Amino acid sequence: MICLPLCISLTDCFIFVGLSLYFEDGHDDLDDFGFDDYGSECDGIRITAFLDAGQDNLTPLGRLEKYAFSENVFNRQIVARGLLDVLREFSENENDFISVMETVARMSEDGEPTVRAELMEQVPNIAMFLHESRPNFPAAFSRYLVPIVVRYLTDPNNQVRKTSQAALLVLLEQGLISKADMETKVCPVLLDLTEPSSDDDYKIEAVAIMCKVVTMLNKDTVEHLLLPRFCELCSDARLFQVRKVCAANFGEFCSIVGQEATEKLLMAKFFDLCSDSLWGIRKACAECFMMVSNSTSPEVRRAKLSPLFISLISDQSRWVRQAAFQSLGRFISTFASPSTTGLYFREDGSLLEVPRYQRNYVGPNVNTAPFDDSHTSGSRDRQDCFSLTNSTSLVKNNTKESEQTDENFNSFHYWRSPLPDISGELEMLSSPTLGAMKEKEEVLTMENCADSKSIHGNSTSDQIQKVLECLQPHMDDPDVQAQVQVLSAALKAAQLDSQPDDSPLESPSTESTPEEPQPENEQSSTEEQQIMEMDTSPSSESLPQPLLCLQNVIPQQLLDQYLSMTDPARAQTVDTEIAKHCAFSLPGVALTLGRQNWHCLKDTYETLATDVQWKVRRTLAFSIHELAVILGDQLTAADLVPIFNGFLKDLDEVRIGVLKHLYDFLKLLHANQRREYLYQLQEFMVTDNSRNWRFRYELAEQLILIIELYSHYDVYDYLRQIALTLCSDKVSEVRWISYKLVVEILQKLYASGADDLGMNFINELTVRFCHCPKWVGRQAFAFICQAVVEEDCMPMEQFSQHMLPSLLSLSSDPVANVRVLVAKALRQSVMEKAYFKEVGCASADELEETMVALQSDKDRDVRFFASLDPNKSLIDTAPLI
Repeated sequence: MICLPLCISLTDCFIFVGLSLYFEDGHDDLDDFGFDDYGSECDGIRITAFLDAGQDNLTPLGRLEKYAFSENVFNRQIVARGLLDVLREFSENENDFISVMETVARMSEDGEPTVRAELMEQVPNIAMFLHESRPNFPAAFSRYLVPIVVRYLTDPNNQVRKTSQAALLVLLEQGLISKADMETKVCPVLLDLTEPSSDDDYKIEAVAIMCKVVTMLNKDTVEHLLLPRFCELCSDARLFQVRKVCAANFGEFCSIVGQEATEKLLMAKFFDLCSDSLWGIRKACAECFMMVSNSTSPEVRRAKLSPLFISLISDQSRWVRQAAFQSLGRFISTFASPSTTGLYFREDGSLLEVPRYQRNYVGPNVNTAPFDDSHTSGSRDRQDCFSLTNSTSLVKNNTKESEQTDENFNSFHYWRSPLPDISGELEMLSSPTLGAMKEKEEVLTMENCADSKSIHGNSTSDQIQKVLECLQPHMDDPDVQAQVQVLSAALKAAQLDSQPDDSPLESPSTESTPEEPQPENEQSSTEEQQIMEMDTSPSSESLPQPLLCLQNVIPQQLLDQYLSMTDPARAQTVDTEIAKHCAFSLPGVALTLGRQNWHCLKDTYETLATDVQWKVRRTLAFSIHELAVILGDQLTAADLVPIFNGFLKDLDEVRIGVLKHLYDFLKLLHANQRREYLYQLQEFMVTDNSRNWRFRYELAEQLILIIELYSHYDVYDYLRQIALTLCSDKVSEVRWISYKLVVEILQKLYASGADDLGMNFINELTVRFCHCPKWVGRQAFAFICQAVVEEDCMPMEQFSQHMLPSLLSLSSDPVANVRVLVAKALRQSVMEKAYFKEVGCASADELEETMVALQSDKDRDVRFFASLDPNKSLIDTAPLI
């Protein structure tokens, strides 16, 4: 029911509800005074009250017609505002329904803009009502409402146009406009409005709405109807606003049309926009760079987009450089693949390791199984830029996510959506057929490099030199160039190991390039990859210092620029928060490079971990558990644990980051190292601000998870004391989550067979809570008892012997709120257990007597929960706690 806060006298109110009264002034026509005479005493009147019988002897439809086309503008506004209620009034009769829809169509031509705007605001609600209630919805909506929405896109009034655009987006989001209507009614209007001869204001608005609706359309519609016009608009020389809108939404178009159309039609336009004379357009290009990159092949990404991005990151405009550095980590992430990361995702966001023997075969250029066509349609946000397909899929990205709070780190999303499960492809790789293919490929590689041999950890400099000679004909390939750089450094290191300390050494020249370009290598040979895994290892003490930042996963210039983000000079010339952006994207960069290249990022990570800005350290704290998954247990123990320990002693704003994912990090450590943190958990009880109760609440939640990581002895000796302390917290939210922690501890003890420790704990709980002088403690004991029974924490025989008597004693507690929870625990949980229904149960009689007493309790709530049928929906007792 929609209320009308308008003004009319009390006498007039009775007229609208159908009561016939005598008017001294003789007015018998409601239209004479209209709706604007409502008084405050009629605030609850229906908008559709004008349909009620009055003095005019008109039918409801006639009365609707009268007010819909009244000379009083305010009357027409009210009718437009109440159209949804009007449709409900006439929804039962088909003919009446059609008459109302025709009235709506005629009202849409009202000359008053406010009436048209009111009507358009109701269109999404009407559309949803028709969709849910009318079996002939598609025909009715398409015939009557879609034309109104489309016509209002060209309305001369700005408010009406804006309302129509908003309504169109809502209808598309809800899937209420058919594909046929979009192609035959909506898109043609957008194309007309974006013609070169179109009015400038209309054109700018139409481009904006076209870029918004493109994300809700399928690939075919976008590619055939809107893509050619979008390409023209990208080159609009007259209106920079049009080019700016196109640049801001360029990634959306790329994600929809896919790799082929992006490289064939859009790439040239993107290059033009990136070199536009206006810095705002270049900045928009930098912000959508990752989405564009994800829609291109690895070759285009490395050879064309990387130099283009370098030009943006060194742009003369500080705002462009700032946007480029903020997007740098995301752009680097587009180079990732399971072959280089050693990890792949499941749909739930969990990371799994690719078996080592499969990594040399799996590569970003291997075409295993193309995505279904649905992946290239409107819902592109689920696609995988780490895919094994030739056409690298796009993960939709909202560039604003980099500015969100650091709590957004979860399930290894960072700035991307969860990635598809590729376990099927991994199983294919281990099949005998593909194994034979791998062997055949190795044989062919050995034939092409006849003089080379498989190089392992003890490879000689001669063998490395031969591999370098094999790579010389392919120096036009950027991947090969990067490999040659690393191999050259490895050759120098090997020669240093084999020469006396005073022996001179000259490194071979590898800068020469072949006179004629050769075809690009699709894959590195197995030998080359083995060398890379060996020689780029951070544990090789003999490697010279320049090798520490060399890798062959991403263009070296991109990595160098990323590593420079911790330079204090960058904060002065680019962005004062550039270090925070570096920290935010570091897990994604680490995943892209793979754990074998962690040495490239180690110093940068340590620099960020000691940054003077607590926001930088906080960002790292929120993601350190995900970085631990990427690096594995050995690197985590060596490089992350010391930083993790430092975060534990940091400000509360930083500590909360590690606390929120304490379980996720501890489970990755070895048991001995994990046990060391038992002594530090108590430190989380102390905070900079004692009022920060959410900190203690988070600790209780994490302890519930951490219980499984430790033995029952450790749980009893360390976690039990923390739990009991939290149960006495001043804040009720902390206490109640702590009661759940207590139950989990009790379950751990009995599940481990430590009945004696369980008994000691029960006795402690009984003294602390059941005999507590404060009623909230006694209430907590009833809650704990119910949870113990529901979770089957212990055998019911022991519960009946050690906890039930104390619970029954609280049935006569002087505080009603305690008795309520006792009745709830007994009726909903205890009496439902089969043990207490057995014949001869020692507690059955006492339990029954207690329930009879509670059912006749003086308090109404106690009687209700004591008599409640447990099969009915349970009543929430939170207000009573």
